[in-house]
Amino acid sequence: MKVSRRTLLGTSAFATAVVAAPWVARAQSAEFSYKYANNLPVAHPMNVRAKEMADAIKAETNGRVEIQIFPSNQLGSDTDMLSQLRSGGIEFFTLSGLILSTLVPVASINGIGFAFPDYPSVWKAMDGELGQYVRNQIAKANLVAMEKIWDNGFRQTTSSTKPIQGPEDLKGFKIRVPVSPLWTSMYKAFDAAPASINFSEVYTALQTKVVDGQENPLAIIATAKLYEVQKYCSLTNHMWDGFWFLANRRAWERLPENLRTVVAKHVNAAGLKEREDVAQLNAGLQKELTDKGMVINQPKAEAFRDKLRTAGFYAEWKGKYGDEAWSVLEKYTGKLS
Repeated sequence: MKVSRRTLLGTSAFATAVVAAPWVARAQSAEFSYKYANNLPVAHPMNVRAKEMADAIKAETNGRVEIQIFPSNQLGSDTDMLSQLRSGGIEFFTLSGLILSTLVPVASINGIGFAFPDYPSVWKAMDGELGQYVRNQIAKANLVAMEKIWDNGFRQTTSSTKPIQGPEDLKGFKIRVPVSPLWTSMYKAFDAAPASINFSEVYTALQTKVVDGQENPLAIIATAKLYEVQKYCSLTNHMWDGFWFLANRRAWERLPENLRTVVAKHVNAAGLKEREDVAQLNAGLQKELTDKGMVINQPKAEAFRDKLRTAGFYAEWKGKYGDEAWSVLEKYTGKLS
């Protein structure tokens, strides 16, 4: 499947029509009719693959399981939808581990700065013991996390003043960050000047030089047209984040075991396809951003890691996550703290 930025933006008439109503794998007299909500545009690979997933589940269960898909925050903010998932108002929800950490603190461990250098190392960890560890902690919150985490992406750094080649370039650098202790503490460790600004205000903040730069996955840099107010894009890959496909435990256990097996199989298969789609999308976006006039560079991670280590960043977060979780992380990243 080829996913272009045009597809991501949902410019097709089909995508526009779907925004007005949920995607539904229709079945007559479905025995189990469940809602699945997410925060991404209708034509993002997540929703394209979820539509295929819902259709496959309907077919294999002979119409017993119906999945209604609500994209684009139709059912509220991430916080709202997480609350609905916990109460049973919705049955399925995909959520960033960095946001899920408000409920399950260790869920943000995959976002530790410069822990993962590339996608192969991410998937080895998240499909392996680290992912299992996080899922076990999620289970303690009465949620069920499917085996395969979906891709949100590596975050990259943009700037209006200079490329970020090494940690010294971040000293005194005014950078917008989300409202999150993990981001703030990382950039303070680099002696940068992080500013927590709502994303809706980021373009204006960059345009008026309130901040010099920001960080986000390439898809957001492109779709938010940040290339209009940023000259440089440094592929720092400083944080990776994914979406856990979560189920309300009571709703999940209402499904007979044979139906749970079918649903899990198709959810995980869709997640793997979504990973491939995002990789393809990111590869195309590098060229697109270059064509838009951005200067792209790819710094090495080692110097950034060394700076975070000497600044005590890793030691601080090891203390917050605990020795057990940290030792599992380091099995895949090598020694950090």
